[in-house]
Amino acid sequence: MHHFKTPQQPRLLGDHTWHDRAACGSTPHHQVDPELFFPEPDEVDRIREAKTLCAQCPVRRVCLDAALENGDSVGIRGGMTEEEREPLHRKLEHRLDYARVNEALAGRDIHLTKAERRAVVRAAYQAELPASRLAWLLKITDEHADKLYRRTRREVRNRAVEQQERSDGTPGSRPRALERPTAKLPVRDDLGTAA
Repeated sequence: MHHFKTPQQPRLLGDHTWHDRAACGSTPHHQVDPELFFPEPDEVDRIREAKTLCAQCPVRRVCLDAALENGDSVGIRGGMTEEEREPLHRKLEHRLDYARVNEALAGRDIHLTKAERRAVVRAAYQAELPASRLAWLLKITDEHADKLYRRTRREVRNRAVEQQERSDGTPGSRPRALERPTAKLPVRDDLGTAA
């Protein structure tokens, strides 16, 4: 029988319970100097020692995600130095992890990037969720949710027009009917991860 590792659920906003499982936490039997994780760039031995501890950590990925999502740019986090994380900080808003999108659609209060928020809006629109439900999911006003649905409706319409133009070669022609798609909410297995 094969045992597959279950993907780790994204942490909820404000959840710091993962700290309790971190390898960098001190216990009566294993004291860890917190300053180890704030070395100077030329302190190669300290950096190596901190990264070795991070490599054993069961919550290393959560630590890295938390550092990126909170904008923590100081110290070693998730097994990476400040310099190693810097490109990830710049690219974070473009992260599109459909597991996170599905978690948000299921009502979990997690950090979403701009790309993930757009994916939640599209999926909610396609599933014909009321704007009030989208507002609740994204912690926004009903009016803002209505605006996001209007924008999504325009994007869907424009995409359909562009596809029609490509297929028949007639610029400006419109498809006969541009109806709202009737898709069900996506489930985790329906969506992959794009990074």
